[in-house]
Amino acid sequence: MKPSLKNLMFWMALVVVGVLIWNFSTNFQAGDREQVFSEFIDLVDKGEINEVTIMGNEISGTTRDGARFRTYAPPQYDGLANNLLDRGVRVTAKEATSSPWATLLYSWAPVLLIIGFWIFFMRQMQSGGNKALSFGKSKAKLSTGTQKVVTFKDVAGVDEAKEELQEIIEFLREPQKFQRLGGRIPTGVLLVGAPGTGKTLLARAVAGEANVPFFSISGSDFVEMFVGVGASRVRDLFEQGKKNAPCIVFVDEIDAVGRHRGAGLGGGHDEREQTLNQLLVEMDGFESNEGVILVAATNRPDVLDPALLRPGRFDRRIVVNRPDVKGREGVLGVHTKKIPLADDVNVTVVARGTVGFSGADLANLVNEAALNAARYNRKAVQMMDFEFAKDKVLMGSERRSMIISDAEKKVTAIHEAGHALLTVLLPHADPIHKVTIIPRGMALGVTQQLPVEDKHNYSRDYLDDQISILLGGRIAEELTNENVTTGAGNDLDRATDLARKMVCEWGMSDAIGPLTFGKKEEQIFLGRDIAQHQDYSEQTAICIDEEIKRVVMDNYKRSRSILEENRAILVQMAEELLIREVLDGEQVKRIVSGLPLDENRSSTNPTAASTSAGGTEDKEEQPSTAPQMPPLNKPLPQE
Repeated sequence: MKPSLKNLMFWMALVVVGVLIWNFSTNFQAGDREQVFSEFIDLVDKGEINEVTIMGNEISGTTRDGARFRTYAPPQYDGLANNLLDRGVRVTAKEATSSPWATLLYSWAPVLLIIGFWIFFMRQMQSGGNKALSFGKSKAKLSTGTQKVVTFKDVAGVDEAKEELQEIIEFLREPQKFQRLGGRIPTGVLLVGAPGTGKTLLARAVAGEANVPFFSISGSDFVEMFVGVGASRVRDLFEQGKKNAPCIVFVDEIDAVGRHRGAGLGGGHDEREQTLNQLLVEMDGFESNEGVILVAATNRPDVLDPALLRPGRFDRRIVVNRPDVKGREGVLGVHTKKIPLADDVNVTVVARGTVGFSGADLANLVNEAALNAARYNRKAVQMMDFEFAKDKVLMGSERRSMIISDAEKKVTAIHEAGHALLTVLLPHADPIHKVTIIPRGMALGVTQQLPVEDKHNYSRDYLDDQISILLGGRIAEELTNENVTTGAGNDLDRATDLARKMVCEWGMSDAIGPLTFGKKEEQIFLGRDIAQHQDYSEQTAICIDEEIKRVVMDNYKRSRSILEENRAILVQMAEELLIREVLDGEQVKRIVSGLPLDENRSSTNPTAASTSAGGTEDKEEQPSTAPQMPPLNKPLPQE
């Protein structure tokens, strides 16, 4: 019988006994027949009453034939005793007191109540489960077969991590296979990765694949307002693991209790540190925990205590990265199984257009596409729904209700045209995907770039082009307007930050050299970068400032020169943005190449008109299909 059921039956029995005692104490004469007072008076007048006992207003007695009765006399009725005596009834009078059982209960009730509460609290503190006072008991949940099972088939994009965990599962299933060669079971596995990369999903897949008990708990569940509770829960967690060995214990967000010791405001007596100390002892202390594998997940491995990361505690550190193109295609394949897709949906194209997306981002993308299809009552999700969802995730929701004046629209169009034009003309820039002046998110306009392939390292030329593109909006405003606006505030901030990293972190400055400056002084207790330690002189600081300014200004001059040379194209692109509000990458490249945006606008082709004036009329006609763009003076990386 389960302990919870036994406790329930115990307290139900206790309540029933109490009710019975109360009823017995108040109604111990329950065998007496209730008699109506008027009928009692009639019996007295007829002489059928043998004897009575008067106790206050309660009257009990027997009749001539031996039957017992009980009645209640109203307080205002007088002369009852004289009437009884006149009829020859034997009358016994007693003081109006309660029964001895009731007196005993009333006198001992407080003591019994205190004893009962004490027993209740002690039982709650000593028993397991999620009871009111089970402070020191672990809140780990044991996975059961009734829950939704997640297997490795439901996980994509992290093949290396799956292989590492698959080996752990095989060790649990067949330990003799590895022990034969002297191998020992790993003590702990640490999953490290950015938020949304699938660390928790991997742990759920391990629970679904392994035929062993799987306990899951969050790192914050160890922390409590009472002193010593965290360490007690750690002990209880590993005790449960030992009883169910071999088993897997999963701790999500372990950085909540595993942060570096000695940096907290509470010093060595900090409750969190005591919890960490107990965790260190349980993982690799005097007592061995054979068969208990601790799997932990965190996105902040830099704040974890070194004692926690050493071999013997966490033997393996598995990095769960963002998926590449193939991985994103696999993740999209997993999530699109649940929704009907139209024939025009190409998952590969969607995967190529979602560079940098995590697994959670891709799941959100598929969900947004399905919601958009449902909004228009479609029976299947189309490719246009995925495009809409991608724009919404990358750039934010459209704010068409936002009222913008014509002057602000013109400035925004010029600003975004500057970004877009430089994106096409610069040789090392990422291909342009879309440019719009429809307000999205916090921006009045957005120019979106999508890389052709995933990048893991960035060259100096690529970073210079990025800074130039960021400065393009402000330069376009300067070339076409007398006054500049605040619209380039975020662009200038990003450009300056990028230049600072090039000089101080990546050693991309010839004047400074391959050195790094400004080591981050991290406050572990707060968990974020508070300040930078100035490990250089004031003279070096001046040189750093000059180099940052030089990097930004060099790219500023280069961008201004390009935009001045292509001012006519800049104005034309801004005018098209004012008309269409949205231009895709192909349309932007057509404008730059001097081609019409649509086939029916070939008569307005400025390139054709100029060639006609020069005497080469045979080149005026364009083919009916989409024409090939003529090469520019610089190669187009988009192709």
